[in-house]
Amino acid sequence: MATCPSGHESASDDYCDVCGTLIGTAVLTPVAEAPGPMPDQAPGGVRSVEGACPRCGVPRTGQFCESCGFDFNSPPAGATGAHPSVPQTATPPQAAAPPPLTAPSQIVPPAPPPAPAPAAPAPAAPAAPAASAAPAEPAGPASGAAWTVVATADRAYYDSVQDAGGPDAAAIGFPAYCPERRFRLAGSEVHVGRRSESRGIHPEIDLTGPPADPGVSRLHVVLVRAPDDTWSVVDPGSANGTLVNGDEIAAGETVPLRDGDVIHLGAWTALTVTSG
Repeated sequence: MATCPSGHESASDDYCDVCGTLIGTAVLTPVAEAPGPMPDQAPGGVRSVEGACPRCGVPRTGQFCESCGFDFNSPPAGATGAHPSVPQTATPPQAAAPPPLTAPSQIVPPAPPPAPAPAAPAPAAPAAPAASAAPAEPAGPASGAAWTVVATADRAYYDSVQDAGGPDAAAIGFPAYCPERRFRLAGSEVHVGRRSESRGIHPEIDLTGPPADPGVSRLHVVLVRAPDDTWSVVDPGSANGTLVNGDEIAAGETVPLRDGDVIHLGAWTALTVTSG
């Protein structure tokens, strides 16, 4: 076994089986040429024989041709890339040189945009003429106004009761002295009558006295507050009845009250309703 100049062990003693380097004197044994060109003729006029070198026609005995050193493992002609043993004649194109850089001192910064001109102040709007004051309307009872009941003895009413002549009218005298009493209305209902401890009756407007009006029932009337803070009167069914401004009201009827209305009950009691 021969050794090539590169140190490879080769079964051939003329060309290295590994790198194709010439070991001894190569003997070319060309194939006889035919009179004319053959269809399987290799480049250079050498006939291409199966198992022979396509370059010189020498029979193949290893990886490389023993005559010309052709690498049988190289890609066929026309494939991408050339064999290392084939010299390259094409010169790779030179890369274009990059354009010269501009020195920093030659760079001119852009000019700043001009500042906008100040806007002219808008003209002041003309002052609106003062609205003329609307004529004042007479005010009614204010919402939430305080209501008061003033209790007194009414001689004229007493005389009318005596003239009517009830069964006990002659036994009832008019009081010699009856002080005026005031009651402030509050809450949603106010009961008017005479208290009774035994029956548990304690009206907010207690007319027990002295002097005591015997014609007033234990629960004679009820004053009811409306959502608009006005008041009404209801007689739940008293024994002697109730009058509002001289007119008798029916039992269970709700009668609205106005400022200055007078409620008569009993033998001589008058209740005057005031607002404000």
